[in-house]
Amino acid sequence: MHDKISFIQTAIQQGEFAKIREEIIQLNVVDIAQLLDELEEEQTLILFRLLPKEISAEVFSYISTEQQQFIIESITDKEIKNIIDNLFMDDTVDILEEMPANVVKRILKQVSSERRNLINQFLRYPENSAGSLMTIEYIDLKKEMTVDQALKHIKKVGVDGETIDICYVMDQNRKLEGIIPLRKLILNDGDTVIEEIMETSIISINTHMDQEEISNLFRKYDLLAMPVVDQENRLVGIITIDDIIDIIELENTEDFHVMAAMEPSEEEYLKTSVARLARNRIVWLLILMVSATFTGGIIRKYDDILSSMVALAVYIPMLMDSAGNSGSQSATMIIRGLALGEVSMKDMAKVAWKELRVGLIVGLTLASVNFTRIYFFDGVGVWVAATVSISLLFTIILAKLVGGSLPIIAKKLRLDPAIMAGPLITTLVDAVALMIYFQLASWLLNL
Repeated sequence: MHDKISFIQTAIQQGEFAKIREEIIQLNVVDIAQLLDELEEEQTLILFRLLPKEISAEVFSYISTEQQQFIIESITDKEIKNIIDNLFMDDTVDILEEMPANVVKRILKQVSSERRNLINQFLRYPENSAGSLMTIEYIDLKKEMTVDQALKHIKKVGVDGETIDICYVMDQNRKLEGIIPLRKLILNDGDTVIEEIMETSIISINTHMDQEEISNLFRKYDLLAMPVVDQENRLVGIITIDDIIDIIELENTEDFHVMAAMEPSEEEYLKTSVARLARNRIVWLLILMVSATFTGGIIRKYDDILSSMVALAVYIPMLMDSAGNSGSQSATMIIRGLALGEVSMKDMAKVAWKELRVGLIVGLTLASVNFTRIYFFDGVGVWVAATVSISLLFTIILAKLVGGSLPIIAKKLRLDPAIMAGPLITTLVDAVALMIYFQLASWLLNL
């Protein structure tokens, strides 16, 4: 890619535009978009204007929002119209949602009233819903058609469709009655009626379904496209796998941010301002810092125990780290299971029972190793070693139970399960671990 950029920059300086055009039209549209994002703005505009009309709109849909805005603000109304007319509806809506009001206004001026009404209808759907993600560029068939008539229809209108792999069969009221893969059409006789070979077992989604639920359905059924219907089962659009891949990546990124105690951000790291990054992180850090004062309060409460047995203080970091790590392991597994649909809210008892047994095995193993290390290598008394090791056992069991249960509870309360991840669980389990530790010390060591 670096060589391509150097070549284009040199060719622009030398005015060899025909040479540039000949070179870039051989590239994939995604690679062209990447080139545009890497160039300076003036060079980006030159390169974009060199693109053939038939591919410029597709390239435009792949470049960054910043470059899209710059190009729209720099090109003529006629060029804007060419781009918008050749974009799929879902891509058009995605672009308009990211643009400032003045740019949106200029774009909408260049589209027909019919297309503008469609765009406004899409923009009225709730954010992240099926209606906001779908496209209306699909192939619809009538059940009375023969295979030959259907194939002729596909050849006529398929050039404007986002996908022709799956065709949708509707009645006169646009109610979805069946689907038929293109492969089945090709492999059947020309005089076969569509109604005889269409599939009537249809997996469809409602216009208001959330994007996370949609991605789970795509993953569950291994689909390439899904029909979107309204409350009366009328077909209003389709969602294709390329959009869902973007959603899955976005949802995963959001979960990573939340699990790390940060506000989610859709912007790329290097393109996000320092102030925005700090704002995304500081709120949760403040919450966790304040909640950590409970840990300090517990230590102060048992200050007399620490004063009479200073050796106990040495093992506090190990106990707290083990508790936090154990809880985070369980939470991560359950959060991922909830995201993939492998775990549901009704499974809480099963999860708790499984994590209890896992915690018992892990806790006994770590406690045994820990007792050996403390007693034989640290040279402390047997009761101190026993106190630390027993505390470790109960702490790990509790951490596993808490880590496995809290994400499910969060889901039940309609919160993001990822909130109940690393930092939050660590803070909670640390406090409980210290209480167990000091209480056991007072019992076993008679402090």
